[in-house]
Amino acid sequence: MSASLVYLLLRQVLQMLTQLARDGGAKDVELLVLRHQVAVLRRQVHRPDLEPADRLVLAVLSRLLPRPRWSAFFVTPATLLRWHGELVARRWTYPHARPGRPPVDKQVRELVLRLAAENPTWGHRRIQGELVGLGYRVAASTVWRSSTRPASIRHRGGPGRPGNSS
Repeated sequence: MSASLVYLLLRQVLQMLTQLARDGGAKDVELLVLRHQVAVLRRQVHRPDLEPADRLVLAVLSRLLPRPRWSAFFVTPATLLRWHGELVARRWTYPHARPGRPPVDKQVRELVLRLAAENPTWGHRRIQGELVGLGYRVAASTVWRSSTRPASIRHRGGPGRPGNSS
């Protein structure tokens, strides 16, 4: 897009320089011809399909004209202001991180499930300790939530507590 934008801007500058070199009468006739062509095109195409480079050129050129002359554009002044605001926002905004905790890595989740399946007597705290020993920093509550079979990795309680078969 940058090469096409540079091309369009260079073309616009060269056209403006050639306009300065012409005499006033030829410019007036050319303006009348161009206005008539624009009127014909407006009748044929209700809504023009603009590319981002076209929007950029129109937004920049709108800043060169005083507001009362913005009627020359085929878009509304509110649209021009919105495009200009989007250009500024694109330049100065940064991507935002998703709110909340980051999701558990798929590899860690699969490892938790594998350890729980291969070692049905281990609780979530034992699995968490094994993961820490392997170099994965993960909380016991994450191991608890990552398991699709929480009963099989539940921490065994004492007498009279759920999870104890004695």
